[in-house]
Amino acid sequence: MSRVGLRRRRRWCRSIPWTTLGLLLCLVGASLARWVPKIPHCPPTCSCTKDNAFCVDTKAIPKSFPQGIISLTMINVGFTEIPAGSFSHLHLLQFLLLNSNTFTLIANDAFAGLTHLQYLFIENNDIQTLSTHTFRGLKSLIHLSLSNNNLRVLPRDLFRHLDILTDLDLRGNSLLCDCKMKWLVEWMGRTNTSVPPMVCADPLEFRGRRIRDLVPEDFHCMSADFAVYETFPFQSVSVESYTLNGELFIVFAQPYTGICTLYVWDDMGQAFRKHYNITSHSAIHCKPVVINNMVFMVLAQLFGGSYIYKWEEASQHFVKIQDIDTVRVLKPNFVETFQLEDDLFFVMADSSKAGLTTLYRWNSNGFYSYQSLHPWHRDTHVEFLEVDGTPWLILSSISQPPVIYKWNRSRRQFAFSGHLPDAADVWMVRHFNVSGTLYLCLGRFIGDSRVLRWEGQQFVEVQTLPSRGSKAALPFTVAGRQYLVLGSDYSFSRVYLWDKEEQRLWPFQELNVRAPRAFNLISIKNQDFLFAASFKGSTLVYEHLMLDLSAK
Repeated sequence: MSRVGLRRRRRWCRSIPWTTLGLLLCLVGASLARWVPKIPHCPPTCSCTKDNAFCVDTKAIPKSFPQGIISLTMINVGFTEIPAGSFSHLHLLQFLLLNSNTFTLIANDAFAGLTHLQYLFIENNDIQTLSTHTFRGLKSLIHLSLSNNNLRVLPRDLFRHLDILTDLDLRGNSLLCDCKMKWLVEWMGRTNTSVPPMVCADPLEFRGRRIRDLVPEDFHCMSADFAVYETFPFQSVSVESYTLNGELFIVFAQPYTGICTLYVWDDMGQAFRKHYNITSHSAIHCKPVVINNMVFMVLAQLFGGSYIYKWEEASQHFVKIQDIDTVRVLKPNFVETFQLEDDLFFVMADSSKAGLTTLYRWNSNGFYSYQSLHPWHRDTHVEFLEVDGTPWLILSSISQPPVIYKWNRSRRQFAFSGHLPDAADVWMVRHFNVSGTLYLCLGRFIGDSRVLRWEGQQFVEVQTLPSRGSKAALPFTVAGRQYLVLGSDYSFSRVYLWDKEEQRLWPFQELNVRAPRAFNLISIKNQDFLFAASFKGSTLVYEHLMLDLSAK
């Protein structure tokens, strides 16, 4: 109570008769005066009427206004941020105008508590972005103006909870019409809210276009990422897979222990767990072959001969059933399998000076040598493909350009056809198809790798790819996207992505794999994994993740 009020109270108390009742009235009156709240006055920087307040040059949002205020205007204020709950004490407010200020930030729930607010104007400020839940709680809002700010992007679903919004003004902002604004185009296509025409400031392809004229298909917002999913604490030089009785198995050749290691996919743990080891001493490639629900393992070794094992279901073991002819294959480097005219073959590339790359055929009892190819040229890789309906084998060699063998149907053998021109130092050849067009990737260890396109009579070079030290390459397709991964012994391995419009590969992502020797794409239900076999580091598993950039 003020001093004047206190003096008046004392005079009144002295004026009443000194009876018990009079004394009691005096005490009660003093108590009530102490607890009845003071009626707030209009803040010094504002002018007020019964239900309206107009503020200029205010240094902060006043905490007290006359009761019953339903309209508030604040211009040229002396602060730049509007924190959460700034107006919650004005719960009857219906009209709020915050124009011509220097606001740069409006926090989440800045207008919390204003359940009766119908009109909100935030114009001619310096706001570049808004928080996701800036307007949360404004369930009665029918008119919102954010015109003439510096807004570039708007958070996804910014207007989701403004259920009865009828007018929205976004004019005068430099809006960036990228994937983060795709949601706004979708929202404008289905809302009944009136939105005056506004245009895109960027990117160049949309500059000057009205946002209402855009459609969601104008935005290319799906991207991807290869993220490390699992790490195996061993080195490997080959990675293959097969399925048996509904279970997926991964097979690694380990260069230092010399064994073939099998892992199996664990649905419960959503991971790969160790399953079995095939004991050997110098495994360079472990190639599974499934025939009539029987699993065979072609185990290529650097020394001591190569073998074929068979999985015995009863004993749950791999049992050696056959030796590979050591006179023909002395130093194997790669194994390729393929089906041809109802026959199953595998071909083993020999990288020794005196060995023979050899073709083997299944004859219901085992695999037997069928044809010798390309003697004494130190082959490093074999690629099977079909060109215009004719089966081909392309053998890569460190001693000469890759050679082409074509299948002769009358003789039922592969016949030498020629070389890939101007293709020295090719460690591996891989093929892929895009929209019916055949391409080859020539992975080179010293020079740049190359991409060739089949032109009907010959392959024509269309692109070179930097890839120093490449001994592993793999083209693969995931989610309709064509990739090519090239390993490197000297730097990061690189994943390339095919550009359909420009008909070429562009760098997409780098993978930190030490001395990669093999890649393999393995799909499990809705997950896609890229395995990277490392000669000098841990074997890595990357998961291919699709990212919707418009969802951020």
